[in-house]
Amino acid sequence: MGFVRKYKKIFLIIIFIGIVALITYLILNVFFGVGQKEESRSPEDLSNFGGLYPAEDGSGIIDITGSGGQLNPSGDIIIDKPRKDLLPNIADQDGGPSDVALGGLTKASSITSGPVLKPSMGSDGVLRYYNRSDGKFYRLDAQGNLVALSDTVFHKVQNVTWASNGEKAILEYPDGNKIVYDFNKQKQVTLPKHWQDFSFSPNGQQISAKSIAYDVENRHLIVANADGSKAKSLSPIGENADKVYPIWSPNNQAAAMYLGGVDFNRQEVFFVGLNDENFKSTIVNGRGFEPKWSTEGDRLLYSVYNSDNRMNPRLWIVNAQGDDIGSNRNNLGLDTWASKCTFATNNEVYCAVPRSLPEGSGMFPELAEGVQDLLYKINIKNNTKTLIAIPDNATTITDIMVGSDQNKLYFTDDSTGRIYSINLK
Repeated sequence: MGFVRKYKKIFLIIIFIGIVALITYLILNVFFGVGQKEESRSPEDLSNFGGLYPAEDGSGIIDITGSGGQLNPSGDIIIDKPRKDLLPNIADQDGGPSDVALGGLTKASSITSGPVLKPSMGSDGVLRYYNRSDGKFYRLDAQGNLVALSDTVFHKVQNVTWASNGEKAILEYPDGNKIVYDFNKQKQVTLPKHWQDFSFSPNGQQISAKSIAYDVENRHLIVANADGSKAKSLSPIGENADKVYPIWSPNNQAAAMYLGGVDFNRQEVFFVGLNDENFKSTIVNGRGFEPKWSTEGDRLLYSVYNSDNRMNPRLWIVNAQGDDIGSNRNNLGLDTWASKCTFATNNEVYCAVPRSLPEGSGMFPELAEGVQDLLYKINIKNNTKTLIAIPDNATTITDIMVGSDQNKLYFTDDSTGRIYSINLK
């Protein structure tokens, strides 16, 4: 006992040091993970693939840009650099970007020196756009020169909706004001502030829109003359404005579409005509519906996301005219948004496809900001997809436009807001 009393202080110090050491160890391991081994993860956890998925015909992913590698759904490594054995049509890159789109790195030439808003290729093959820098509208003439459409300056335009012939446009401002401007007559007409989401008829003489009145019971899908006169309701929409799409079909069959829910992974698309027609509906396999009419209005290209595709957008095509509505629905096997596509002919579509998409990009498109886009050409008649170009001066691509001769493809680079062109021939 005398021994214990003699060394009691020493024992207490040792015990105290031991307790401090134990607490320190627990803090480092529990809260900071020091000393823990990294948990093994499956290839699915490590991957961040997107963009081009295997099509139903069994074609595989080809991911050809960037640094390092990534995993495809099977867990195999994809080489992130041009591979002639993977891309038989790829251009020879030894001399730098190709001047013509041949499937590899392709020269993209800047058309504008500053940012633009809502460029559009008219049915006459003329490219038009709003210049954010000086507030004017321009067109690109046959010699490649930029010509002002009007001497009028339109300050701080927030959105533009073009008539297909390019002769008129609806301009929207941050304060809610909206006007229709006729570039041929150099005249403008004011539209009601509570009209939203416009679309021109094929001949540019009428518009469809949503009339969002303060009173929910007084909200309607409407059609009116292009100057806002003779407006009439096509259907009340109440609290379902977000499910209504005023997008006029090129064949004048439908002035709008609206969605009805089926279940989590399916929705039903209804087509709204001008004379209370009872059109067939069609089912789309997902949410986040984005539609785009073919040039003749007999087919509908659209993108949706669902849980089977990691909540990322997938392109589909379906017949959408008369008794054929809903038939020949086909999964195109490309993960992108319909808004990043354009019809060059009724059977040929050009699309910007992100080289990879984080999971959930369909619900949160901002996840794809800054992701490099690759340019594809799709033949929807025989379901073939061809990588045509990797623009050398662009990352995220919007507003794709192609002339009827398909000599050039135009697009807006989202990071700079400038219009670029690449040679297709």
